[in-house]
Amino acid sequence: MAIVPKSGVVLESYQVILKPLITEKGTYLSSKRNAYTFQVNPLATKFDIKKAVEELFSVKVEKVRTQNRVGKPRRHRMKLGYRSAWKKAIVTLNNDDRIAFF
Repeated sequence: MAIVPKSGVVLESYQVILKPLITEKGTYLSSKRNAYTFQVNPLATKFDIKKAVEELFSVKVEKVRTQNRVGKPRRHRMKLGYRSAWKKAIVTLNNDDRIAFF
């Protein structure tokens, strides 16, 4: 019996991970704590993210932490709008594994 997620949508690995986040803080985490940050699909669970990273990068994932980032208010001329909300995942790998983005 297949496990159907709450949303009813089954995501493929390439649909879960949208892009890696290459920032100063992310570079520090990858070098010191072997943790990498990704922008992920908002429907993805921690289990989906773990499976996708292991499949796409051939590494062993130890821990996944997620954050739902709220869109910031922005002005365009006289109108107030909001940036899109998005989901961020911080993935900690096994000590033997590395991901090379550069």
